[in-house]
Amino acid sequence: MANKTRVVHSRQDMASGPSTRTDARRRRIIQAAGAAGLAAGLGPFILPGKAHAANRTLKILQWNHFVPGYDKWFDNTYVKEWGQKNDTEVIVDHVGIPALATRAAAEVSAQKGHDLFMFLSPPPVYEEQVIDHREIYEECQRKHGKPIELAVKSTYNPKTKKYFGFSDSFTPDPINYRKDLWDEIGMRPPDSWDDVLAAGRKIKQKRNIPVGIGLSAELDTAMAMRTILFSYGGSVQDDRANVVLNSKNTLEAVKFVKALYQDTMTPEVLAWDPSSNNRAMLAGKISLCLNAISITREGENKNIPGTPDIWLTQALRGPVRRIGMEHVMDCYVIWKFAENIGGAKKFLVDYIDNFRQGFVGSEFYNFPCFPSTVPDLQKLIADDAKAQPRDKYKVLATLMNQATNVGYPGYANAAVDEIFNTWVLNTMFAKAATGDETPENAIRQAEVTCKRIFAKWRDKGLV
Repeated sequence: MANKTRVVHSRQDMASGPSTRTDARRRRIIQAAGAAGLAAGLGPFILPGKAHAANRTLKILQWNHFVPGYDKWFDNTYVKEWGQKNDTEVIVDHVGIPALATRAAAEVSAQKGHDLFMFLSPPPVYEEQVIDHREIYEECQRKHGKPIELAVKSTYNPKTKKYFGFSDSFTPDPINYRKDLWDEIGMRPPDSWDDVLAAGRKIKQKRNIPVGIGLSAELDTAMAMRTILFSYGGSVQDDRANVVLNSKNTLEAVKFVKALYQDTMTPEVLAWDPSSNNRAMLAGKISLCLNAISITREGENKNIPGTPDIWLTQALRGPVRRIGMEHVMDCYVIWKFAENIGGAKKFLVDYIDNFRQGFVGSEFYNFPCFPSTVPDLQKLIADDAKAQPRDKYKVLATLMNQATNVGYPGYANAAVDEIFNTWVLNTMFAKAATGDETPENAIRQAEVTCKRIFAKWRDKGLV
């Protein structure tokens, strides 16, 4: 008789996510059969309610994925199969995006928690609390070739020579725009940030539909503001981890965002959360936003009217370069205090072996950090049955090579991490956009904060 599994659902806690799905903490416990039975091809006979108790436990925490199909695959298929093969009870806890930071801090404080913890941006502030993930990279590289540079720059500290995390995947961040509205005003698809400003003005004047790029204390804003800053030639640090924020290039980027806000947007963006642009675009309330394909996928899966009018394009050209941020950077860490470090390492290596299934399960949301794991990626994204047109997602191949990390042009480090998660740049751009500060003052204030944060982490020897 085949091995049986038992799934237990715990109580649900509210968490942040798209309006179309229940924001809940889902806890699934998989009771797995013994490895000996699997090796023989037949498991032991188990009466209903008498599931075999696994010899080991692996606890994983990650977010409520914006594409529900991924969590369905991960929790109900992959984790179950892995648990069976490895005689392990796997416990997967899901939380909304805002809860990730607080949960991580709580686990470090208690020195107790999950064996695997997944962040959506590089977490180098926890370098001293995690193992060196080098051997995981080395084993995956032995099997699948080198990881992309983006993964290394997001999880490696050149100062300490330590891999403070392991990145399995990242998400491209295309421009989502209403093709019907752009066609109506006679504009070509957006190619530059100047195009967005020009078209945004016309569409707002004619149809009273604004551009929708966040200016609040949240993840999407942090990514969008860096994309604009980098395209204008500005950055927080240089490639040697020196603070270089206060520059002519940064000033031009801040002035541009001020014009974009005042001429094309509304004050709603000052209070947005990570799913606000999703909801606004699918409701037909905005003409353009920066977002992953969770918007179009939700529209397709829910048959939301207007979804075929939402098109995607590559990273936009700024005065200095064409560049884009990843939308999210999946970074797993294994805490030093984890109870099953060996199991966590094996889980990640085995997950990369099966990454193509994850890519398909995420409906092209999770892009591989080891490209060879999805050899037919170009073919898949160029012809998708749900998309209208069928090649809507083909542009992701271009974006895959345009994406950069939060520490551009250097590595992600603890100072960059703190600046990112305390919304220093978000605040800088918002203050200038609303007129609360002049662009010059907003930049000076942000630079003072950045220098203080860098000095703190240099004193700790991590930058």
